[in-house]
Amino acid sequence: MSSDVLHVSILRPSVLHILRAAGFHATRPAALETLVDLASRYLTLLAKQTASHAFTNHNEAVPTIMDVRMALQDVGALRPQIGSMEEQSVGGEDTRGMEGFLRWMSGDENREIRRVAGMIGTEGEVDVEASNEREDFLTVLKKKHSKTGEESRFQGTVVGKGADVRPVRVEGSHIESIESWEARLREHGQILKPPSTRHSSAAPLSSAGSPLTDV
Repeated sequence: MSSDVLHVSILRPSVLHILRAAGFHATRPAALETLVDLASRYLTLLAKQTASHAFTNHNEAVPTIMDVRMALQDVGALRPQIGSMEEQSVGGEDTRGMEGFLRWMSGDENREIRRVAGMIGTEGEVDVEASNEREDFLTVLKKKHSKTGEESRFQGTVVGKGADVRPVRVEGSHIESIESWEARLREHGQILKPPSTRHSSAAPLSSAGSPLTDV
């Protein structure tokens, strides 16, 4: 399974949660895949814009909240919003878009999406996990497929934590790494360097007899 297919598979339940929160109880597969594709393109654009602002503003790959806000403004998530030139002319910052976004984040619509996704309890339900943060569906699914309940099974994969890069030690030898072992073999001529194709020519092959010409 490619990374693109895996990412789309992880995104699909989130889109289903949003549809259910909006009042839909069924959908056709074609309609669902269209919405998943739109959400994937939108999130990819948002991530690219955030990374672009991070490198432009402070020349590093770790974005700040300001980079995210500028990316949200680029993709049209903060509306209404006037441009920076207009803000300078009126002598103040336009925060209507950000205020509207915050109202949506803390409003009933987003709360319903979080409830459907299992992130918050249903009204009238005794929440035994009130003191702890609820887990999303992907975390629950990972624990379900891990007998020990640890994330070590998924370490180094796209759904787990990144694995630490450690040198592979060659047992039974004083050589400490595979790179050192390869360099030593090259010194003794046991590994030949790949031939350079810079000055290669197809002339010798074309002059050789071909069985197809005799047919």
